Amino acid sequence: MSEASARAPAQTSPDLRAAARAAAGHSCAVQRALAIVGAKWTLLILHNLMDGQKRFGELQRATGGASPKVLTARLRELEELGLVTRTVHPEIPPRVEYALTDAGRTVWPIVDSLEQWGRRLKPAKRAV
Repeated sequence: MSEASARAPAQTSPDLRAAARAAAGHSCAVQRALAIVGAKWTLLILHNLMDGQKRFGELQRATGGASPKVLTARLRELEELGLVTRTVHPEIPPRVEYALTDAGRTVWPIVDSLEQWGRRLKPAKRAV
């Protein structure tokens, strides 16, 4: 990349700019990406939202073990980064749904590649 193109302002959405701020300080592209999606449960949350919006309980069951506290923290982080939206429906009892934003959907190729790679892996043999 030329020096001029490195200094050119990026044409990104506000959501991606928030994610970029979270990754600031990392010179390696992989480190920048992991600063955003490397926290435990984050990729599973994003993967489960690829099919459409989900309620908190659905996400908790789909992640298979994330505590409510950790899942709430990850969802808040993803919302602050602009990767996930949280919609509260004015009902009794309250209904809250989470969905990917356009910026969140940009993670799809990464999640898809990991899923394909994971399918090719052979299960580990257990020691007797």
